[in-house]
Amino acid sequence: MAKKKKRARAEAEAEAEAESQAEPQPQNEVELVVNGDFHDNEKKKKTKKKQQKKQTNKADNDREEEAAAKEIPTVTIALAGSIINNAQSLELATRLAGQIARAATIFRIDEVVVFDNKSDSVNDYSVTELDSSDENETGAPFLIRILRYLETPQYLRKALFPKHNSLRFVGVLPPLDAPHHLRKHEWAPYREGVTLKERSPDSGTLVDVGLHKHVVIDQVVEPGTRVTVAMGTNRNLDTDLPREIASPSKPREESGMYWGYRVRYASNLSSVFKDCPYKGGYDHLIGTSEHGLIVNSSDLTIPTFRHLLIAFGGLAGLEESIEEDNNLKGKNAQEVFDSYLNTCPHQGSRTIRTEEAILISLQYFQEPISRALQRVEV
Repeated sequence: MAKKKKRARAEAEAEAEAESQAEPQPQNEVELVVNGDFHDNEKKKKTKKKQQKKQTNKADNDREEEAAAKEIPTVTIALAGSIINNAQSLELATRLAGQIARAATIFRIDEVVVFDNKSDSVNDYSVTELDSSDENETGAPFLIRILRYLETPQYLRKALFPKHNSLRFVGVLPPLDAPHHLRKHEWAPYREGVTLKERSPDSGTLVDVGLHKHVVIDQVVEPGTRVTVAMGTNRNLDTDLPREIASPSKPREESGMYWGYRVRYASNLSSVFKDCPYKGGYDHLIGTSEHGLIVNSSDLTIPTFRHLLIAFGGLAGLEESIEEDNNLKGKNAQEVFDSYLNTCPHQGSRTIRTEEAILISLQYFQEPISRALQRVEV
């Protein structure tokens, strides 16, 4: 009996010892599960970060697309300043420039680029800023001065343009009568103005906007600067309520109102493209020539664009401008431009003057441009 009890006790102790040795095993299993959870959590965190990054990138892309959608498409024309040299007198040269200004305004052109045929790209400050000391200017400087003068509202010209020989015959030119050329009795949400030396009692800047009384802006601006002023809805000019300066593009952005063209100088054809003031540059380039492709206006498809450029050559055409430009050496017109078109086929005259070609071509492009803009809106 005693032997049986000893045997039972020994078996019980052996079982207890076996259980005690086996106890760490579940602990290891738990540890493995915990480690597995840890790796799963790390994967989840990484996945979440990737998703957040994708969402952030998508939001940035959406903002960029929204900004691009709000950006108003523009049309630029580029022409050679040498066309002025073909005029036989100062008065005829002035009338030629006046025709170009009228065409640009009628067809709502946003930018006019006047280029020379210099072999290398140079930033000619005297042409860009118009050196008033040169009383006998020709070519690009003359054309730029007349174009800028005519685009400026009449009530600002005396303040912004000192007397110059090139302006001697501008009085014979028909006015552009653009929407921003407002009369004294007309009220509009925006007006062009020039800042004055005099200051308002509260140290604001006085601006002449062509009304019977100057307006005040709360910014300090150098005298003689042209600005676009947001007039607001308060028509009472007797109050010293300060007005705000607005971007020149604001009237068109808000109501689609055409607000004139800007004028830029380029030393050669490649500088026309390279020095584009718009973000991303011109996205479609069109060249015009009698050697270009003949396509009916109704059959022409201009791709959706943000900034369209239409170029016109000088006396010897765009081919000469390409040949004399070192940056375009070895290229033909079809390689330089996305489209190279003849907008006036079967012409009766041996030559079409540039001022005539601009009017003909801008009318030719009206329908294709309208179709392209409709696709932008959609």
